[in-house]
Amino acid sequence: MEPGVAWSPEVARAIAARFDLLRLPPDFHANPYPYYDALMTHAPVKRFEDGSVFLTRYEDLVRVYRDTKTFSSDKRREFQPKFGDSPLYEHHTTSLVFRDPPVHTQLRRLIGGALTPRHVAAMEPSLVALVEGLLDRIAEHAAIDLIDDFAGAIPVEIIGNLLRVPREDREPLRGWSLAILGALEPTLGEAAAARGNAAVREMLAYLEGLVADRRRHPGDPETDVLTRLILGENDGERLGTKDLLHNCIFLLNAGHETTTNLIGNALVTLCEWPDARALLIDRPEAIETAVEEFLRFESSNQLGNRITTAPTGIGGVEMPAGTRIWLCIGAANRDPRKFPDPNRLDLLRAPNRHLAFGSGPHQCVGLTLGRLEARVAISRFLRRFPRYELSGAPIRGGRVRFRGFVHAPCRLNPRAAATSNPVTISINGGMKS
Repeated sequence: MEPGVAWSPEVARAIAARFDLLRLPPDFHANPYPYYDALMTHAPVKRFEDGSVFLTRYEDLVRVYRDTKTFSSDKRREFQPKFGDSPLYEHHTTSLVFRDPPVHTQLRRLIGGALTPRHVAAMEPSLVALVEGLLDRIAEHAAIDLIDDFAGAIPVEIIGNLLRVPREDREPLRGWSLAILGALEPTLGEAAAARGNAAVREMLAYLEGLVADRRRHPGDPETDVLTRLILGENDGERLGTKDLLHNCIFLLNAGHETTTNLIGNALVTLCEWPDARALLIDRPEAIETAVEEFLRFESSNQLGNRITTAPTGIGGVEMPAGTRIWLCIGAANRDPRKFPDPNRLDLLRAPNRHLAFGSGPHQCVGLTLGRLEARVAISRFLRRFPRYELSGAPIRGGRVRFRGFVHAPCRLNPRAAATSNPVTISINGGMKS
């Protein structure tokens, strides 16, 4: 449990009994982990008033992830009452993450073919150039925002490069992404729904033009994901227009917010755990295990969803077909049965089989790229600014599903920002000194 929070068993039991995602306590977004701990201890399979079930134990999440026949990812039945016949409904029931086989298998094969470890490794030089260019720019200022000026700027460029989105067209991507993914929160107000629907319409309109241009001027399908999706597989199987456009939106969104949160969460967390920060500065080679621990400790994606296709049961709780399941990744990643001393940040933790990228057939298709982005961004930021500090309270986005910050004001140490070989970004993404 986080420092300063210590509930008695009686209080924890009462909190677990009344916990409801639709009526969260005011302090939940700042620190949900005591609530997750209370649920794991006293109500690990928690049924809500609407009949949905909330799972917090690691072993239960793994079981659901692996049994794709009993626990479906298809969201048409769940999202129809929430979104109605709207652009948001069309998008969130068409994208890769919310589909079952065989469509999911085809989409994953097409997208994953351009995100293999070999392809991702080839991206590292341009990623290093991007990060160093950002660091050069922020080094000119005494204070920055860790999210706006650094963490949020990296994935937009990387995913933009994967789809070959012209650099001058990338400015709206982050805002569109936040609006569309924000509609996946447990509760959806009218204003958020309007923003999400507008964002889907605008992204579709933009992508229609981009796809038309790429059909006329295809790129290398080995590295250009959009060309790969357009051309389809070797046997001639291709995506329909709707699937193609909405999975381009999915790629732009999925690779954006989660990676922004991973980098931002890590840099803020290191300010709160000075011993861990000192370790990573003294032992930069520990960045690989450190990234896995950041993923576990402050999971960018805190919630997943499934729906039962047949009667089943978990932990003695029976669930009829059609039961909506909430998978609490943030809780499972701090399950003491799986992770000793789970509320301690241990950058050398091993083994560390967290569920930040999910598990089973739906495991995140971009996990290799996300890990690379985090390793490069965090390690190089620390190397340039080892004495950075927060200059004000970081501001969270007020979300349950995606955990991260929208702002994190930061002071840099100019003396630590010097570099003998400054790197800037060329128009084509290469490096120049």
